[in-house]
Amino acid sequence: MNRRELDRLGRELREFLESMTDGMGRSERRAAMAAYLTGLLLDGDRKSVEPMAARLVDSPDEVEAMRQRLLSCVAESAWSDEEMLRRIACKLERELPGIEAFVIDDTGFPKKGIHSVGVARQYSGTLGRTDNCQVATSLHLAGEAGSGCVGFQIYLPEKWAGDVLRRAKVGVPPEVTFQRKWEIALSQLDAALRWGVRKHIVLADAGYGDIGEFREGVSARGLQYLMGVSGVLTVWPPGSDPRVQARSGKRGRPHTRYRDDRHPPAAIHQLALSLDYRKVTWREGSRDWQSSRFAAARVRTAHRHQSGEAPGAEQWLLCEWPEGKDSPCKFYLATLPTGTSVRALVRAAKLRWRVERDYQELKQEIGLDHFEGRSWRGFHHHAALCSTAHAFLALRRALFPPDQDQLDPADGAQSSSARPPSDRRELSPLPTSRQPRHPFPRGVAHVEQAIE
Repeated sequence: MNRRELDRLGRELREFLESMTDGMGRSERRAAMAAYLTGLLLDGDRKSVEPMAARLVDSPDEVEAMRQRLLSCVAESAWSDEEMLRRIACKLERELPGIEAFVIDDTGFPKKGIHSVGVARQYSGTLGRTDNCQVATSLHLAGEAGSGCVGFQIYLPEKWAGDVLRRAKVGVPPEVTFQRKWEIALSQLDAALRWGVRKHIVLADAGYGDIGEFREGVSARGLQYLMGVSGVLTVWPPGSDPRVQARSGKRGRPHTRYRDDRHPPAAIHQLALSLDYRKVTWREGSRDWQSSRFAAARVRTAHRHQSGEAPGAEQWLLCEWPEGKDSPCKFYLATLPTGTSVRALVRAAKLRWRVERDYQELKQEIGLDHFEGRSWRGFHHHAALCSTAHAFLALRRALFPPDQDQLDPADGAQSSSARPPSDRRELSPLPTSRQPRHPFPRGVAHVEQAIE
């Protein structure tokens, strides 16, 4: 966003910033928080403290004073990043049209040193490999019209969590203990529900969906889910009725294994080959309408069935087999109702793309990965402020269509129709894509009638 756009949004932006920072300390701190958020919104290649300070002042003599204010705001001041995320969640829940899902994922931040909080050689899906990096788990509220981050916590590897000296150097709070990423995600869901966010369907990729304890934890909170899973997971196929066989005589130990000799359990990738597929079309962001072949069946999980574990509750298995592929390549488990259509399942599965868009915008345009500090407080303050700036732009794109919100050509700016095309995806305060063809104010679990 350039200076002209920012000035044009003066009153609206000021009211938004006041609602996000009200009650968070003295006026000087709140002013510094507002300045930091403004720096994140302004155009610039780097969104670390010093470059932002230079863009926020009119004279080079003022840069150092502004730098000190911004640094104190993000790295030293004791305001609550959780409270700021709560305010974002409540505002998006109230004002962003068509919110219908929680989306859970994690993102990586490559690092060269060893002193930043949580940095270690670990796997990052963002990087696609094991490398020296930080990883953070995030929770997003999402709908077709937009999305925003409402939970963000760095993953602290077990070695870090147990190292008293390293924790002290970067200020890890004493109450923070080792948690696996899926446990962090459950705590983020708990926080969102505690704040009054409605119970939406939970979407996640196979990094979370493969973990039975995570799926069970989501269900235990009264939430439905649709999660990616790997093809090696074992399920009881449609029509199966696994039971523990009765003992044939009085001697011997009783049977404990569940069996169904007519329909034995199978790996998902094997079962997927036998299903009937049909073409389904959905919309995915700027790529407009997409299509692929999908099949769905009702199954039960068969985890550790050989050890006597009971079958899981019946749920959907959704499989994707694109044209030109030798076999199905994507698999999902979902606890949506029995009457849910295949199209509704596909639509829910593909809504997870919103988190990838959020990460792209947060990093490339807002500066989420530009923080240069090492501390726990600084990292989470910066992430909360980035999420706040992103929420402001997400709300503007969703609530103000282009024809209602174009810059006045008299101000010297080009109208959107006059601007030359560009391959770069800019994060603008103006909407860049059409409104969804089917706005769904209801949950995904109840949309099948609307799209059939």
